[in-house]
Amino acid sequence: MNTLRGRLFLAIALIVALSVALTLGLGLVLTRRAVDRATLQDVGHQADLIAQRERVAVSPFTYLPSLQPYLTQQHEHYLIGASLLPDWAKEQLRRDGQSQGTASIDGAGSFFAARLVQGRAFVLVRPKSVIGSQGRPFVFSLLIAALAGAVLAAIAALLLSRRIARPVHRVAEAARTLARGARPEPLPAEGPTELATLAAAFNDLAVDLAQAREAERSFLLSVSHELKTPLTAIRGYAEALADGAVDIHDAAATVAAEAVRLERLVGDLLDLARMNRTDFSVHPSEVDLAEVAADAVRRYQPQADAFRVSLAASSEASAPAVADADRVLQVVSNLVENALRLTPPGGEVRVVTAAGELRVEDTGPGLGPEELDRAFERFYLHERYGRERPVGTGLGLALVKELTVAMGGSVSVSSEPGELTTFTVRLPASARVMSRV
Repeated sequence: MNTLRGRLFLAIALIVALSVALTLGLGLVLTRRAVDRATLQDVGHQADLIAQRERVAVSPFTYLPSLQPYLTQQHEHYLIGASLLPDWAKEQLRRDGQSQGTASIDGAGSFFAARLVQGRAFVLVRPKSVIGSQGRPFVFSLLIAALAGAVLAAIAALLLSRRIARPVHRVAEAARTLARGARPEPLPAEGPTELATLAAAFNDLAVDLAQAREAERSFLLSVSHELKTPLTAIRGYAEALADGAVDIHDAAATVAAEAVRLERLVGDLLDLARMNRTDFSVHPSEVDLAEVAADAVRRYQPQADAFRVSLAASSEASAPAVADADRVLQVVSNLVENALRLTPPGGEVRVVTAAGELRVEDTGPGLGPEELDRAFERFYLHERYGRERPVGTGLGLALVKELTVAMGGSVSVSSEPGELTTFTVRLPASARVMSRV
């Protein structure tokens, strides 16, 4: 009986057994006293009747022998004289003319009722041993009642222990499901207040844990996506360098810049681990979006050539903005990479900049009107087009929005499917320096 239900049942059953035993014991004592009292009153009443008759008789006690057969049927007999009575009964008899109670008469415990009749004592005696047989039906009734009460109490204990243990068992099963990585069904908040509170608290815990797991999954996907961008650039330039397609100094500069980006990303991850957070730091400063666009085009030119897609930057002489240079480069890189992936051979991708504004245009399949409002939701386009188009992980556009908003800007999309799709990033163009940690 190591289960909660078993222990509750045993505890309740033990308490019920003790209660029934105590009730039965008290019932037997009280029943015995009630029977003794009733017997004594009966003996006294009969003694009164006989004594009253003998007081008016011409010859007292002459007809008593004729009553003995009737008295014998009631297990009674009479005595003439008070010699066998205890002293307190004799004194009471002399004082009041009557006395009754219990005493040892002829060596046996008995009920007696003594009455004075013309100066002589008439004593009616009934042995206590007779009470045992007379009280047996009462004892039997008490035992039946106690047994019925015990059975009912056992059933109630079983139902109560099951009612208490069932919610706890449900919580335990749900906890095992949660430990296996699955999300259990919400537990019903029912039963006593404490058990309902336990179920509600577990439901809240399950929801929080599911959200934490989803946040962890999204964070890991985000990190992997951010790591992929500089690694792709490094690999591309390494392959181009091996083929002799790029100048060694240009390749070295690009690899060094991407290494710095990787170093910063690793530093962000370490900071996040120390602070138990899942976002990135942003340090705005004055940047030239035209330079960022040119850098992104240069980085993805080998990939565009491989896809046979035209990639170009169209910028004003200067396109100032207040932003984080590395984060802006991440934004443009994600947009350019998505555009190159979707644009068919012979298509065109352009990066256009102006003061506080950057646009990435492509001639890919585009988005439907109903998809524009949800284009930046995590995994939405991936789930929508995962089997139709060469989409990425589903996080690129979500990261674009998160990073842009973190820098105090906004991002939007417009599309004419099959003709032109434009992602527009707007950033503060003033010299106001912002900070976000």
